[in-house]
Amino acid sequence: MKNRIRVFQIAFTYIGTIVGAGFATGREILQFFTQYGHWATITILLATVLFIWLGTKMMTLSRKIGAKSYEDLNKHLFGERLGGSISLIMLVILMGVNSIMLAGAGTVFMENLNLHYQTGLILTMVGTFFILRKGIQSIMIMNSLVVPMMLILSVLIISQTMNTPGATRFLTLTTEHSLPSAWLAPLLYTAFNLVMAMPVLVPLGSQTGSARAVRWGGVIGGAGVGFMIMSAHFAMSAQMPGITQFEIPMGNIASQLGWFVQTVYIILIFLEIFSTFVADVYGITLQLQQRTSLSPQTITIGIMLICYFFSQFGFSSLLSVLYPLFGLVCLFWVVRLSTFSISPSRR
Repeated sequence: MKNRIRVFQIAFTYIGTIVGAGFATGREILQFFTQYGHWATITILLATVLFIWLGTKMMTLSRKIGAKSYEDLNKHLFGERLGGSISLIMLVILMGVNSIMLAGAGTVFMENLNLHYQTGLILTMVGTFFILRKGIQSIMIMNSLVVPMMLILSVLIISQTMNTPGATRFLTLTTEHSLPSAWLAPLLYTAFNLVMAMPVLVPLGSQTGSARAVRWGGVIGGAGVGFMIMSAHFAMSAQMPGITQFEIPMGNIASQLGWFVQTVYIILIFLEIFSTFVADVYGITLQLQQRTSLSPQTITIGIMLICYFFSQFGFSSLLSVLYPLFGLVCLFWVVRLSTFSISPSRR
């Protein structure tokens, strides 16, 4: 029983780390999948397979080598010097991602709760600081509460969409984009999100005693991510192209289920953004602890202040410019992970 609980804790933490600002709000799904019309259904299946395979492999390898942070994993994959350089590049990427997470939190408060943009930023940073004092266990508990609710709401949104005239549009939706760009999109998306998940998946895998729990956690988590991508794409396809005008398109779709469901969904969007932000700050803190003599609390505060500065540029502009660029950089890392051979463990 304890091992089964651990499996689902790993799976929910995996899902919760991936389902961040761009995903939970719907912006990522629009950009990497829905805009490519009927091809998106197939490319989502490809992304799901990659999430299952590479996410599980990342955690399995981290457990095998006892990695304390994603820098340890990079050095194992690329060697001491190159691995250290790649970790610095990823540090910049993750800082940019965290800025996007923070900007997403501010957008939720401003667009859906009628509160000031800065209120969302400050509450997110204060909450992150206090939660991280409890370590990775608090991250797992938080995702174990939030992710099941997101999965339930995804099912409700699918059920609602099935009763609309545009329910089958995900199969017939046309696109002006080229076929090569449609097939490149899931590779970029998966690469970027796996690197984004590294800060928490690496220590999560290395701190799990059971190899079986790691494997099944990765399989269930990757499949869960794929299911949520498909449900969001299914719902947004039915309302294309009008849905593209919203900063938080999934929030608009949830509003069609009634004010109560909309309110719950908006809160969950914030909590997913929050959980991803917490996980990334945690992983960056672990890496910087290996490079500096500063206390974890000081590092955490410094990271959040930098993210606060860059979050002032807004959410959708950061998302559209930085995510594809980050995806290209991360694609190199994922190619190395996919080709790296893991020798059988003796444990």
